[in-house]
Amino acid sequence: MSVRRPETWMTRNGDRECPRSGLLPGIPGSIRTLAGILVCTAVLCCRGAADEQKPAATITVRPNDNGQALVNPDMGWTMHFYSNIPGNYGSKLEPSDTLDDFPALSTVYLRVPWAFLEPEEGKFNWALFDTPAQRWVAKGKRIALRVTCSENWMALATPEWVRKAGAKGYNYEFGKGRSEKGWTWDPDFGDPIFLEKFDRFLAALAARYDGNPNVAFVDVGSYGLWGEGHTFMSSQVSESEAPEQVKKHIDLHVKHFKRTLLCISDDVAGHDKPGRHFPETDYAISKGVTLRDDSILVHAPPRAWYHAEMAQEFWPRWPVILEHDHYGASKASHAWGDGHLLLKAVEDYHASYLSIHWWPREELNENRDLIDRINRRLGYRLQLRKLSWPREVIIGQPFPVRSLWANAGVAPCYPGGFMAVTLKDPKDGIVAVLVDEGFDLRDLKPGPAEQVAATERASEFVAGRVAPTTLPGDCAVYVSVGLRDGTPRIALPLSGDDGQHRYKLGQMVLRKSLP
Repeated sequence: MSVRRPETWMTRNGDRECPRSGLLPGIPGSIRTLAGILVCTAVLCCRGAADEQKPAATITVRPNDNGQALVNPDMGWTMHFYSNIPGNYGSKLEPSDTLDDFPALSTVYLRVPWAFLEPEEGKFNWALFDTPAQRWVAKGKRIALRVTCSENWMALATPEWVRKAGAKGYNYEFGKGRSEKGWTWDPDFGDPIFLEKFDRFLAALAARYDGNPNVAFVDVGSYGLWGEGHTFMSSQVSESEAPEQVKKHIDLHVKHFKRTLLCISDDVAGHDKPGRHFPETDYAISKGVTLRDDSILVHAPPRAWYHAEMAQEFWPRWPVILEHDHYGASKASHAWGDGHLLLKAVEDYHASYLSIHWWPREELNENRDLIDRINRRLGYRLQLRKLSWPREVIIGQPFPVRSLWANAGVAPCYPGGFMAVTLKDPKDGIVAVLVDEGFDLRDLKPGPAEQVAATERASEFVAGRVAPTTLPGDCAVYVSVGLRDGTPRIALPLSGDDGQHRYKLGQMVLRKSLP
């Protein structure tokens, strides 16, 4: 009797293959069929058990936004340590108190009259700035400055020695205009002697603070009452004269501050004139000067602010700064309401900075939920939605990484930043720093909170090419955003921070060759 030996055939079942039984004459077909099924099932079970033990070739993580407030460059809350009057609003803070409990406080704002900084010509009181500044600088925070030349609560915001040198000016009554009865004095903002003296002061100011990494921005604050760019409540400069005077003040600041962000108040265009384009603000744009609005919630709706439309010309280029009215005054006038309009102003202006314009802890304690909601939108908020990488990588050979990013804030990431994948050994030593320089996260577009678009990126990296010595073994995978050299700079809303803004997401195995 001839017997045909079993032949093997391969049939695809996912990634699995099954042998088929041969035909054995003399054995009933039903038994042959059953035997074949049992053989195939046994093979499938063995292979399935092996597959379950084998880890996936690619690791994918989908981190959640942890909701934390972030302190990042070119954004955050600005605390009015000096709000023109030196006692407001830092005077109740002990020297050791830097408001570490105020979430996303990034900047201490110092706004004072020129007369306090240069009481005698050429003799400066820089300690007025530097003393509070260093308290925050020591905590990694920054400062912002405004020097004013017109105040309604003191006779001479411009130093008296400037007037004695021959600078022209006008007495005025607050809210009424120029008057010999007025006890407060405004300079003629276009007077050549005044401008010459202020030019020299700005040169001294810029020698200390231009390009200083501790300075976030400097206001063009030398024109108008409180430095806000309007004179309708003080010396009432005519509309025909104002634009050219404003341009002179912009030019003086631009002349001296070449490396630090400058901003100017929207009110130089008129405190209650809505619109997008005005000669003064268009000129500011042409000189690289951004916008601030000092009048949010001074009045109740529908006059809660005027210049959100104007801000659309600025925010795609530079950070926009908002200042709400003194919190106590805004509550008293019923402009504040439940505070939701402050968040709306952040949305409408695409704001990056927002003031704390009151006794800071009172404002915090009465608005904590509002502040938390604002912090999830103020400025930029870079979200890593997904990251994928191979579980095992050959040292010195390219490997892919795919990522999905979104900007959940209202403004671009102005400083920019590049994704870095950092590998660390079990002793927390850095094994490899791998940067994708072709993807600047400044390009992520902000949008409405419910319509944030995500951008997918495919990167390729090599760990251990040539040097340094890279040994096989297990590595932790961290992601960060920062400089081209892999230095982290941007805080992300992720858990697992190593203290340097690198965030642990998982593990990778480095091998000399794959098994």
